[in-house]
Amino acid sequence: MPDEVLSQSEIDKLLQSINEGSVNADEMKGDESGRKIKVYDFKRPDKFSKDQIRTLYMLHESFARLLNTYLSTHLRTIVNVDVASVEQLTYQEFVQSMANPSVISVLGVPPLKGNIILEVGTEIAFAFIDRVFGGDGNTTMRTRVLTEIEDAVMRRFVNTAMTHFKEAWANVTIMHPVLETTESNPQFTQIVPPSDMVVIVTLQMKVGEIEGMMNICIPYLVLEPIMSKLTTTFWVASTISKDESEDQVALIQKKIEKTKVPFVVEVGDVHITIREFMTLGFGDVLQLDTRVKDDLPCRVGTKPKFYCRPGTSGKKMAVQITRVIDTQEQEDEEEND
Repeated sequence: MPDEVLSQSEIDKLLQSINEGSVNADEMKGDESGRKIKVYDFKRPDKFSKDQIRTLYMLHESFARLLNTYLSTHLRTIVNVDVASVEQLTYQEFVQSMANPSVISVLGVPPLKGNIILEVGTEIAFAFIDRVFGGDGNTTMRTRVLTEIEDAVMRRFVNTAMTHFKEAWANVTIMHPVLETTESNPQFTQIVPPSDMVVIVTLQMKVGEIEGMMNICIPYLVLEPIMSKLTTTFWVASTISKDESEDQVALIQKKIEKTKVPFVVEVGDVHITIREFMTLGFGDVLQLDTRVKDDLPCRVGTKPKFYCRPGTSGKKMAVQITRVIDTQEQEDEEEND
């Protein structure tokens, strides 16, 4: 905590109190020295530095944004997902903080060893299920164990959420989250010894009018092999290198070049009434609005891009590009359509 700056009047009052004897200067020195002492509990040593906690916070901010987009689209309602906190606890403290029953998913994250836990608050779980089944999501169900059908719905949610979790972690390490089992009783989810340190990422979620929490528990043993990568410097550097990598740009360009798009030459238009259309028969001739020597517009996808002249190439019909349509002409063509 930075040193507190006192005003001149506060300094005068303090000096007056010392002179009057109501405040002891020695006691003040003792208090000042006492504030410098930091209590350290050797039973639960800190495994994660402040920089690592900050990096985990930023990683899961990306995860929260991806999850927010998915839920808003899938549920077709207003959804807010934000990172509320990132803190380190013993696994026993985390288990004791969970309600019974809870919606708990135990996941493997190969190639990393060990398991992580995703706990979804029952109020959010029931709101999600209600929206999936066609409700408005403003459910007031009492806390209970999920049915088999509800469990299947939540499994699908967890699998999709872990796809975004994998994407958020891609700049630090490649992992392949796999849902191994689901539980309702926290006592049956002993993935590490009770005294082991874990990092708890708490996400504040709001689905419609329903608010709740989602917790991600990641043991230290899972992250130990990649602890050196959990720094702000590494995370930012990997993000920049990924965005600006020449190999990445070349790969994207190569994929774009192989993308197939429709190329259509419009011979002309004709406008007829429904009565005329109903009377059309074999051998009838429709007169188009173009002349034989007119340039024909070429569309790439739905956008007019070129003008051309029809002809033949060998035994096949062909067109020859005569000129490129500029931006203004393209806008005019679209307005005419």
